[in-house]
Amino acid sequence: MIMAGGIGSRFWPVSRNSKPKQFLDILGVGRSFLQTTYDRFAQIVPKENILVVTSKQYAQQVKEQLPEVLDENILNEPYRRNTAPCIAYATYKLYARNPDATVVVSPSDHLIIGEKIFIDTVSNALEFAEKNDDLLTIGVKPTRPDTNYGYIQADMRKFKNIQGNPAFPVKTFTEKPNEDLAKVFIDSGEFFWNSGMFIWNLKTIISEMEKLLPEVADLFKEGKDYFNTDREEDFVLSAYEDCTNISIDYGVMEKTAKAWVFQASFGWSDMGTWTALYNQSPDKDAAGNVIKSAGDSLIDKKLERTLVANYEKDKLVVVKGLKDYLVVNTEDVLLVCPLQDSSVKNVLTDLALRNDTKYI
Repeated sequence: MIMAGGIGSRFWPVSRNSKPKQFLDILGVGRSFLQTTYDRFAQIVPKENILVVTSKQYAQQVKEQLPEVLDENILNEPYRRNTAPCIAYATYKLYARNPDATVVVSPSDHLIIGEKIFIDTVSNALEFAEKNDDLLTIGVKPTRPDTNYGYIQADMRKFKNIQGNPAFPVKTFTEKPNEDLAKVFIDSGEFFWNSGMFIWNLKTIISEMEKLLPEVADLFKEGKDYFNTDREEDFVLSAYEDCTNISIDYGVMEKTAKAWVFQASFGWSDMGTWTALYNQSPDKDAAGNVIKSAGDSLIDKKLERTLVANYEKDKLVVVKGLKDYLVVNTEDVLLVCPLQDSSVKNVLTDLALRNDTKYI
């Protein structure tokens, strides 16, 4: 199950409501985040077993970017309701087809480094989850006190060995702590970055959702006679209208006694911000700059530790004398701000208040 319904607002002005981050080739590799995610999982499971859950407004973009995905495997959410309803919809729909399935759930817009290790990790976790009633989430050992990531606290006193990698019982989930708290997490040695990936068998996740999150589970449980029929769309619309907005982390994983965090050793980033893109880029020059230009039109002078992204092929961009800055140029927006303070949330709020939706 690939979750591809987000709007990726932190990568504004490149990511827009009309074409969010998961459909963009921000890394410059010739494939979008969604496509590279699909490419990885196509090496693990049969292509006909890959489901994509997306917002209804993005269904056509999913079809265009992933023509290999069966139409019946593109699930359209009428409203954004966070990850628990998204996962519940896909889970009960799949359960109506194959109640014995084992599933990996993944975001569509993350960076994975070390693909072979990733494939082995997910394959081993799927094999384990098929035979056990545990709910696995993949945790990444943190290398710095990053405030842009969620964290999972593990009980390090107990563990299970899954093909040579340890899994620990989950204690808590924390969403994006401040810097001081992130440092405490790192120093304790008990915390992992939350990758947002889960592995479980359908019977176990359904049992736990119905016990711990019945207000969501009961809505989608009623769809058994509608899923995979021409009545599915109307049923899903009704379910989402009544559904609460809640994440699977808080709705199930933090409450269940069956949650285990499986330690991963592949490189990972949720690539959620321009700062993350800069940090992960292998293309820094001698002065620590990252220059991404659609053409040969960029002239840079005396830059230090600056990210310049020019998405206009025929536009001349001249940047001079900046240090630790972000410059993003698109057809209708120019963004210039400190690289370590690249949040655009307040800008998008102001644009919405001004009703300048064409820029959002």
